[in-house]
Amino acid sequence: MGKTAKRDRIRLYTGMLLGVTALCTLTLLCAAGSSAVQTFAQELAPAQTALVQGPLTGLTVAVDAGHGGYDGGAVGRVSGVPEKGLNLDVAQRVEKLLVQQGADVVMTRTGDYALCDEHPPIRRKLQDMQRRAALIRLNDADVVLSIHMNEYAGRGESGPQVFYREDCPAGRLLAGAIQNAMIGELQPRQRRTALGGDYYILTLGVPSVLVECGFLSNREEEARLLQEDYRQRVARGVVQGLLDWHALPQEKPQPLPAVDRSDEPTAE
Repeated sequence: MGKTAKRDRIRLYTGMLLGVTALCTLTLLCAAGSSAVQTFAQELAPAQTALVQGPLTGLTVAVDAGHGGYDGGAVGRVSGVPEKGLNLDVAQRVEKLLVQQGADVVMTRTGDYALCDEHPPIRRKLQDMQRRAALIRLNDADVVLSIHMNEYAGRGESGPQVFYREDCPAGRLLAGAIQNAMIGELQPRQRRTALGGDYYILTLGVPSVLVECGFLSNREEEARLLQEDYRQRVARGVVQGLLDWHALPQEKPQPLPAVDRSDEPTAE
């Protein structure tokens, strides 16, 4: 069975399952108020399917807006703005640009919420990451782009920084392409190189990167990241890097296998 047919079958089964689940769950959520219903509905948002042909046609990209809800992430040193909203804004800009290039896009979140229960039987962060990973696997994503903002104790650090799974040649190649494209688009004072890292979202068995778009701990870069036109440039850099990677003529290395998390707790 081809990838497109498999993806269509997954979406059909998922839609049927979610439809039945929604009828039952929404009835229970009504007692919890409109905000709970809204969050549940947002989490059921389908993948964005491209309506145009382009260089990324046939590629399914998972765009992960880091943090959300109770988890604000890094905070702007001057503005006090948490990164979660900036991550989502950049992620949605990336989504739109990817669709214009023909990609199918699945978003791990589309609003200000975490993908965990209010009082889960395990750590909220762990449940949140498990559910992000499940969404990515369910939609058979070919690539993962996780969007974040950086911070550091010192105020001098600046510039975008792209991470890939440690010792993963497939991730290193993708990260290098995106790092170079972001440098070309943003012309940062500090020109960083892609680095290996140990992040949950990078261990799902597909080429994956975690993009730190800039430092909220740096006064000048924080001010730029708060500007819509700069965030659009950030998104353009990310997408251009993916395009550059996708267009490479040589055969791409295989990603490392997904980390086996069968022994990972789902309840305390």
